[in-house]
Order: sequence, then structure tokens, then C-alpha cells
Amino acid sequence: MSEKLKIMGIAGSLRAASYNRGALRAAQDLAPADVQIDPFDLAGIPVYNQDEEAKMPARVVEFKQRIKAADAILIATPEYNYSIPGVLKNAIDWGSRPYEDNSWDGKPVAIMGASPGMFGTARAQYHLRQVFVTLNMPAVNDPEVMIGQAQQRFDQQGNLTDAKSREKIGELLRALATLTRLLKPKH
Repeated sequence: MSEKLKIMGIAGSLRAASYNRGALRAAQDLAPADVQIDPFDLAGIPVYNQDEEAKMPARVVEFKQRIKAADAILIATPEYNYSIPGVLKNAIDWGSRPYEDNSWDGKPVAIMGASPGMFGTARAQYHLRQVFVTLNMPAVNDPEVMIGQAQQRFDQQGNLTDAKSREKIGELLRALATLTRLLKPKH
């Protein structure tokens, strides 16, 4: 068996009971045996301020180190006002700064998202894909995991119970693992 891939999981919501945190927990359960998903909580990352780049806040330093140590990134995002949640965009900005130190550079990435709406974060995911271009992050394009009407797909404890959504997350993780191994430098 090849070396275990380390995937950094990020939920784009700070809410403890968010559907996207539940989707990320499901991904941890569904990960192939050769994949480890380590979540990172965005709580405590301050609002981006270029004046603080010279002496980065400790939470940002930790965040950037975790990004660099990961083989790939998995983002579970909600959709706010047809776009990326502010907390997620803020974290992405910190991870890309300063200009010469883009922690995201070359990291394979996959997106999934859950929302009470019918479209299941489609617009937020498309906006993220645009951001990935400038960050130089190769993204998994298929399958797309958009969990609409999330209140019907998660139980009261926040566990993803919908079989089709769980199946799609498994497919997404296998695709991310394949892309990551394809792009990973051989030693």
C-alpha cells in the first residue's frame, strides 16, 4: 500500500452544528483506508490585515503550516448570499499571503457543500473554483457534491444519513486521492 495521504479538511462555517461540519465528519468516516482527513477549525483566525503580514498572528501561522504539511485540501462550504462565506474567504486570503508565500500553491483540492436550499452550495462552489485558479490549486471537477435540502439529509445530531450524499462524498475522496497521487512528486 502506498503512503497514507494527509488531507486537511476545512468547514467554511464557524457554527458548531453546521451541516458542513457534519459533511466533513462524514468524509472522515468515508475516507479510503489510505487517506487521513484532519480537520482544521477556522475559529480564531483574525480578519485579514496586510499590516499584520510582517508578524503574522499565531493562529494564522499554525493554519499556514497545516496547509503546507497537507498533501491535499478538502473544503466543505456553506453558501451565503450566493457566494463564499466570509470566514472561508478570509482564511483563503491569509493562506495566500504574503504574496511570495502562497501556502495553497499546487495543493490539490476538492469541494463539497451542504445547504438548506435546493441547489446545495452550487454558486459558492463555482466561486471557489474561480479563486483556485489564482491560487494555483488543481481542483477535482467530478463528482460534484452539493447536498441540497440538508435539513432532510442530516439527523438531529448533525450526522449525514442520506445514502446518496454519502456515496458521492466517497467518490469525491477517491477522486481527490487519485489526483493527489498523480501530482505528488516522486522521491
